Amino acid sequence: MKIAVIGQSLFGQEVYCRLREEGHEVVGVFTVPDKDGKADPLGLQAEQDGVPVFKFTRWRAKGRALPDVVAQYQALGAELNVLPFCSQFIPMEVISAPRHGSIIYHPSLLPRHRGASAINWTLIHGDKKGGFTIFWADDGLDTGDLLLQKECEVLPDDTVSSLYNRFLFPEGVKGMVQAVKLIAEGKAPRLPQPEDGATYEGIQRKETARIDWDQPAEAIHNWIRGNDKVPGAWTEACGQKLTFFNSTLNTAGLEPEGEDLPIPGAHRPGVVTKAGLILFGNDGRMLLVKNIQLEDGKMIPAARFFRRAESSTLELTEEELGTAEAVRDAWKRILPSVPEVDESTDFFKSGAASVDVVRLVEEVKELCDGLELENEDVYMATTFGDFIQLLVRRLRGDDKEAECAIAYVEKAVNKLTLRMPHQLFIGGAFVDAEGGKTYETINPTDGSVSDVDKAVAAAKDAFENGLWGKISARDRGRLLYRLAELMEQHQEELATIEALDAGAVYTLALKTHVGMSVQTFRYFAGWCDKIQGSTIPINQARPNRNLSMTRREPVGVCGIIIPWNYPLMMLSWKTAACLAAGNTVVVKPAQVTPLTALKFAELTLKAGIPKGVVNVLPGSGSLVGQRLSDHPDVRKIGFTGSTEVGKHIMRSCALSNVKKVSLELGGKSPLLIFADCDLGKAVQMGMSSVFFNKGENCIAAGRLFVEDSIHDQFVQRVVEEVGKMKIGNPLDRDTDHGPQNHLAHLKKLLEYCRRGVEEGATLVCGGKQVPRPGFFFEPTVFTDVQDHMFIAREESFGPVMIISRFADGDVDAVLTRANATEFGLASGVFTRDINKALYVSDKLEAGTVFVNTYNKTDVAAPFGGFKQSGFGKDLGEAALNEYLRVKTVTFEY
Repeated sequence: MKIAVIGQSLFGQEVYCRLREEGHEVVGVFTVPDKDGKADPLGLQAEQDGVPVFKFTRWRAKGRALPDVVAQYQALGAELNVLPFCSQFIPMEVISAPRHGSIIYHPSLLPRHRGASAINWTLIHGDKKGGFTIFWADDGLDTGDLLLQKECEVLPDDTVSSLYNRFLFPEGVKGMVQAVKLIAEGKAPRLPQPEDGATYEGIQRKETARIDWDQPAEAIHNWIRGNDKVPGAWTEACGQKLTFFNSTLNTAGLEPEGEDLPIPGAHRPGVVTKAGLILFGNDGRMLLVKNIQLEDGKMIPAARFFRRAESSTLELTEEELGTAEAVRDAWKRILPSVPEVDESTDFFKSGAASVDVVRLVEEVKELCDGLELENEDVYMATTFGDFIQLLVRRLRGDDKEAECAIAYVEKAVNKLTLRMPHQLFIGGAFVDAEGGKTYETINPTDGSVSDVDKAVAAAKDAFENGLWGKISARDRGRLLYRLAELMEQHQEELATIEALDAGAVYTLALKTHVGMSVQTFRYFAGWCDKIQGSTIPINQARPNRNLSMTRREPVGVCGIIIPWNYPLMMLSWKTAACLAAGNTVVVKPAQVTPLTALKFAELTLKAGIPKGVVNVLPGSGSLVGQRLSDHPDVRKIGFTGSTEVGKHIMRSCALSNVKKVSLELGGKSPLLIFADCDLGKAVQMGMSSVFFNKGENCIAAGRLFVEDSIHDQFVQRVVEEVGKMKIGNPLDRDTDHGPQNHLAHLKKLLEYCRRGVEEGATLVCGGKQVPRPGFFFEPTVFTDVQDHMFIAREESFGPVMIISRFADGDVDAVLTRANATEFGLASGVFTRDINKALYVSDKLEAGTVFVNTYNKTDVAAPFGGFKQSGFGKDLGEAALNEYLRVKTVTFEY
């Protein structure tokens, strides 16, 4: 079809390009004249493609179409006019000339918000639904017949820019192309616009954008965001006109503590806090403004309103001066009408438009090794001098530290300088505990009940009102992929913290503690947009028909309580699935190993995960964990730990609000080694099954059953291998065996071995503390262990191998003994006989059975126990079900 495109802007350019890709012939482009020597993107693209471009300053004079202009248009022979975005008034002689007429894009759901500021008014009125309309042009003002409409949800903190960029631009382009296709196929409808519900609002201008303070906080918020960025909602305060940007009603956890800003007419003074400017409606509710534009046009963070004079000018290095000159050249290219760009040159006063902001951001990205500025940054620093100062601060990393406001504990170790957060992480900020409580140990911070309430409130608000629940599942996955990338970039730092905080051998921490954590987030990031329901055939209510379908929805706020043996990995196993399902989370790391969880919290900020989605509360289980289990707004608890505590949590979940719960509890995993096995491999994997991660491993083989005919040979080879193990500093690359996690656990292991000897088991080697500083315990081997003994029944959770014999060929008897436990987390079998392997794996009562291997977990394979080892799954698709609820929806038609 022959099309004339009439309009301007990047939107017009994109529609033009897509129409050409679809095979339509664009016979001409009509756009606005060049401004300050710059061509509009639509006209520029068409000129590059060799398409005729017309830049009329006007189409008519004194109410009549200009004959010469109409003649030039008619000479093209267009069959359809497409007006994607047009600021000029096009005469009806042109509108009605083509065979198919003209179609226009309008960024509202007509007949609502007719007029030129439709997006602004959608937000100002607090509409819950927005969208766009493509309609047939007539001689009225946005009154033509409807061709196509698409709607979207308006998010609570949407601005004109965010709504446009998220939906109105990308979906609008697709909609214009779809509309042209319908016209070409003869299927385009013409639906008369209803007048019921019709509104018309005029163009928003600066003089009409003054804030009326005599209204609720939500209405003030809507007014500010509806005027953000143009023309800008303003008020008078401190003797000047202040314009507010970046408003939010998400004030969970914020306290109005700071310096008062008196505002004439306001219900009460604003308060400048470290988070921004808190304002109040006449209903007493708060809203937060993050940026303020001063009367001289300078944009500043609202938190710095009373500290404007404090910011000193940076002295640039030679390299930074070179970067500044390269950026100056970019400004010259974008602002060709400016003879010279100096420190006082204002980007916007020199003729730059919003499209130039995008271009500047992209140019800086190329010049500065991928540094990603936000469009907001250009508005914050409009003069060249201010922009260079902002840019250099970003390149040095100064601004990011100020934004995060993280108080680090630094430690030089492992050829790294570790920078570890040590406060609670609530609502996207690191904060001190209630009452300033701290530990004088590795973990410096404790929490209180009120801290839990704040964290849950932040998570609840993020789930119900925040961006997290509104973005697409694919965008959610993109953020989790970004988080995984950041974890990988910081893997050496994270592994070092695991070594310091948990005693993990560094090389193992790098591969397993951190490596599997990265894999877990990548795996579940891929699941985000694949969580689907189903349609179900049901009995029809004849003569009508029925359709039944299911939706898998997030449950809401989840509490994750993790153990001390794999601090980061256990966090990742649960949190990745939880976030992929769309929930928000409060993480309670083990009291003795909180540091990687806090570092993880910092990385979620860098990944762009919205505030309040992830919260981290170090502290005691009896306080923080108990309150999470009891909290009425928490809808799911995921717990890994002891069976005793798991039972207590399950009881609390039931009594509080019958919250969903999954438990990964203790284990006493049996490993059956038959005489027909590959003995070398059985020895190697048997060692790993017990001594991996110093035995602090929930699926460790708690008891090895070795067939009589190979028992003595197996024990001899194990003892030889134990003698080769190097016990030492977990940061040394050749260390095999590091310290136990904490002193209380070391004492427990000494008592465990004492009871084994006391009951008659043979201590072949180990059983003692290593005579050196630290909590080191010797790898230990017991034989002649009888079924009634304490060490045969109870888990050591340490490097203690418990070996029992079984008679040659007596498969069923050894299975009975292996299953004679209330635990059922994991199990294993070594044999070359495939029939025996299948039979044994079928009979073993455990959630995981390893055959001729051990500890082989994978992010795609579900993991969880039977019996008193708990229920529910981590990892794999099955883990998602723990954080989802199924809703059935049935229609009759």
